Amino acid sequence: MRIVGINIPDNKKVGTALTYIYGIGPDSAIRILSGTKVDENKRVKDLNQEEIKKIQDFMEKNFKVEGELRQMIRSNVARLKDIQAYRGVRHMRKLPVRGQRTKTNSRTVRGNVRHTAGSGKRKVDLK
Repeated sequence: MRIVGINIPDNKKVGTALTYIYGIGPDSAIRILSGTKVDENKRVKDLNQEEIKKIQDFMEKNFKVEGELRQMIRSNVARLKDIQAYRGVRHMRKLPVRGQRTKTNSRTVRGNVRHTAGSGKRKVDLK
């Protein structure tokens, strides 16, 4: 089953399967299903073409998803970099943007970079 160009799993419930689309979380999925009057306990394989069309139309009207959302986020970050805003500078330096500490615990953004002396040494065998 393809919705908005994304393959969603057939055996999952519709509410869960919609979260496979970038930009749709659990709350958005419930909002989509209530707006289109589709039962959220139905499996994706049990949907008929009319229900699928309703879901696609509702998502196109009310949500930015996938490529359009990624492009919007990329342009927002580029704008922050261009105006040399604090957040833009943090993005340029590949550091945490939202106020997290950097002395420890910034491995996610910086990558797993370890600069301590003991990190690469082998343990000496005891006799």
